[in-house]
Parts: sequence; structure tokens; C-alpha cells
Amino acid sequence: MILKEAEDKFIAAWGAIGTQWGINRTMAQIHALLLISEKSLSAEDIMNKLNISRGNVNMNVRDLMSWGLVHKVLKFGERKEFFTAEKDIYKTAIQILKERRNLPKIKVNVIVNVKVDVIVNVIVIVNVMLLMVII
Repeated sequence: MILKEAEDKFIAAWGAIGTQWGINRTMAQIHALLLISEKSLSAEDIMNKLNISRGNVNMNVRDLMSWGLVHKVLKFGERKEFFTAEKDIYKTAIQILKERRNLPKIKVNVIVNVKVDVIVNVIVIVNVMLLMVII
């Protein structure tokens, strides 16, 4: 499997899992892209790599920033805004769980089951990411 294919599969999988966290697929895909990117990306970079609109990028990046999962990076001499994701997957998992608690409560048993599913999914993703690094 080539790196580009692995990145695409990871972004797609993270997007699918994101819906279980209570966020939309595009928001999770943007997070995945920033998570695996070695350098910070501009809104234009995100638009081009995921083939989504500027408005969609801006809205979802702002939401990710409010969740504490994405941070703005200032680059000297650049007028564009650049963004990066927290690279520590365990900090990311904890932050997602904290934000999930702030979402509107539906039913207690549904919330508990979803939190367990999210934890299991994050553990699986961490293991997949570690395997990608090893291989």
C-alpha cells in the first residue's frame, strides 16, 4: 500500500468514526488530514486535498478549534492562516470525550454506549496509526 492510499483510507475511516463522536464527517476528515500532515495547512490546502468548499473548511476548522483539537499557526510573512492538529492521540481522545460530555444529552444509556464505542474506536485508530508508523 502506498502512502497516499494509506492517508486516503485513514481520512475516510476517521470521517466515518467522527459521526459516532457526534460531529459531521467533513469535520472529522479535516481533523484527520491535519492530524497526519507533517506541516500546518492553510484553508486552501485543505480545500484542495479534500475537494470541499472554503465555507465548509472555515466552518469546520472553527468548530475543531473550539473543541481544542486544532490550533492556528502563525507564519512570518504569510497573510494566510495555517492550522495544525494536536498530534498526541491520547490528548485528542481525552479532549473528544470532554467535548462529548458537553453535547446535548439524549438518553443516559445511549450516551454511555456511545462513549464506550468512541473509546474503543480511538483505541483501534491509535493502534492503526502505530502500525502505519511501524510499517
